[in-house]
Amino acid sequence: MKIKSIKIKAKKSEYPIRIYDSKNNQIYFENSDGHWMKQEYDSNGNQTYFEDLTGSWYKIEYDSNGNQIYFENSTGYWTKNEYDSNNNLIYYENSAGYVEDNRPKPAKEMTVSEIIKKLGYEVKIIKD
Repeated sequence: MKIKSIKIKAKKSEYPIRIYDSKNNQIYFENSDGHWMKQEYDSNGNQTYFEDLTGSWYKIEYDSNGNQIYFENSTGYWTKNEYDSNNNLIYYENSAGYVEDNRPKPAKEMTVSEIIKKLGYEVKIIKD
């Protein structure tokens, strides 16, 4: 649900104005001096969008487990996250170029000769 615009005329005595969605999440707030903010939520109640009077905004995406997988804001800053099946963060990347990759690497099969060559010294296999 994307909030396009909200037009409200209220008397000073009716402020602050608060509007809630069907799940009781506050999706709009305005006080008597004109400051306002709007928010959006997904079907799980996770905040997916925020915007305020200053023009600042951010949006957030989540995976099926509720983990934040994407964040972007009005300054152009963004982050991407990946999680394993236990909801542990295994990958992080941001718009500044920082990357932390802890994703499992596939096992590599090697012969004893290849291991010796890689290590640079003899290897004796005792027992597997």
